[in-house]
Amino acid sequence: MRVLASLALAWMVMAGMPVPAWAQAFKFPPGFVLRDIASNGTTIHVRVGGAGPAVVLLHGYGETGDMWIDLAANLARDHTVVVPDLRGMGLSAKPAGGFDKKTQAGDVTGVMAALQVQQADVVAHDIGNMVAFQVAAQQPDRVRRLVLIDAPVPGVGQWDEILKNPLLWHFRFGGPDMERLVAGRERIYLDRFWNEFSANPARFSEAARVHYAKLYALPGAMHSGFAQFAAFDQDAIDNREFLARGGRLKMPVLAVGGEKSFGPMMATVMRAAADDVTEGVVPDSGHWIMEENPKATVALVRAFLDR
Repeated sequence: MRVLASLALAWMVMAGMPVPAWAQAFKFPPGFVLRDIASNGTTIHVRVGGAGPAVVLLHGYGETGDMWIDLAANLARDHTVVVPDLRGMGLSAKPAGGFDKKTQAGDVTGVMAALQVQQADVVAHDIGNMVAFQVAAQQPDRVRRLVLIDAPVPGVGQWDEILKNPLLWHFRFGGPDMERLVAGRERIYLDRFWNEFSANPARFSEAARVHYAKLYALPGAMHSGFAQFAAFDQDAIDNREFLARGGRLKMPVLAVGGEKSFGPMMATVMRAAADDVTEGVVPDSGHWIMEENPKATVALVRAFLDR
């Protein structure tokens, strides 16, 4: 029954029909609209609201664009806020490939083009950081300011040392057998991330866990998630090529770490690839900054974008 329900939801999304209440439980503020935008050979599910200078919010693994509701509500007062689900994740289409972050940067700029957004601030978390870095590297004129939150960027800074951390075993976990192992057990697998990378796992609410586990149980979602990690080697090659050519990010960058996670290391990493880096730390938070301390996260991002 669970598989049939997931297939039905996927069909409704592709057909543009209303999705069930559980998928709408994490509602964006009034005025936000949902769009499925053809971009770069796939279809990206996007929430758009507000008015003013554009800001794009990119999520990471274990969540979807729904993680940004509190920040989107704040920014929509004076920004046009664009919140996509990354390729293969959330309610976006689940293509067979294209999970390197250079390709996914094209997904994002394609969405911007479809919305007639010429330039935007970009705020990202986790794997979203890696996509945002490539957006800024490929099309720097389209990124006013860049905010990267609590995840390293492949090939940048101390990447090789970071890979030695035993907590990151999941970077190499994937493939058909692993997909069979987690099929029907998505919640068990994801709970490990939500628990081990939190300063206080209780702050990652049961409602959020149920919501995201159902989205990651959709057909193709776990395959896409594993593919995001499997692409890290290519991402490192692409980013090192950019740096080897003398590439540097010139736009202002806010590098934020959770106090109990990457902390000030985020700024250290980004200074290896960017010229204008501001350090930020979300107090009393692990990796899941919008679940653990949304108020402080929103304040840090808002202050940087308002400069």
